[in-house]
Amino acid sequence: MDSMYPAPMPSGMPMPTAPPSTMYPLPQPGMPIMSQGGWSPPSTTCPPGLEYLMGLSHLFVQQKVELLEAFIGFETKNRYSVANIRGEPVYYVAEKSGFCGRLCCGTSRSCEFLVVDNNRREVLRMVRPLRCNSCCCPCCLQELEVYSGDILLGSITQDWTLWRHTFSVRNAAGDTVLIIKGPWLRCCVNVTFKIKSADDKHRVGDIKKEWSGISKEVFTTADNFGISFPLDLDVKIKAVLLGACLLFDFMYFESKNSNRADTFL
Repeated sequence: MDSMYPAPMPSGMPMPTAPPSTMYPLPQPGMPIMSQGGWSPPSTTCPPGLEYLMGLSHLFVQQKVELLEAFIGFETKNRYSVANIRGEPVYYVAEKSGFCGRLCCGTSRSCEFLVVDNNRREVLRMVRPLRCNSCCCPCCLQELEVYSGDILLGSITQDWTLWRHTFSVRNAAGDTVLIIKGPWLRCCVNVTFKIKSADDKHRVGDIKKEWSGISKEVFTTADNFGISFPLDLDVKIKAVLLGACLLFDFMYFESKNSNRADTFL
């Protein structure tokens, strides 16, 4: 496990602290339960290790290059680093999956993602079961659940559609709080997934796959992503959006054939 994560931060370095709670006032009587942008107000509770997300509106996810996968073409366990807008590391993500699953199921394999902070403390666990990715099987579409310890924070589920890929971001109760819409066609440079309010009236953020450079794009499946969301979004839903980014990477960008124009059809 030690080689999976970087060395912990020096003990003398101060850890990021959560912003004052006054930034997130509780709703007053008579106020609507939805903000003007169409998303739910932030929760008054914050799972351990996610306090830092309360003050962020952007995350940047970079997949680590796996040279063995590049040379032999066999799926290896994915690893990612998560940074803030200043490029400072926030979390590290490591995949847990079986050899047989990677060999037989490829990018559709069931797996877990362990998310740790700079002190190697586990803050999130994301579970992705084995699912297909086809409109012909509406009962077995993609999904990913996000946990803090054994407590479910929310999930991202693929909706059944014939054309444009759409996903529901759900809270722990299973209620849809946001939706994510993929592009009609995939271009070869940047791909944007639009994060919208549950009523589809407001665009509140994006998950964007960014150009990684010619060597990475051609010879590896390592990808860069940017995630933007409202500053006052519930921190648990921010964690689910991070999980959505990892799910999209597996669904659309891990395969060597993922640059086909019909990927999103």
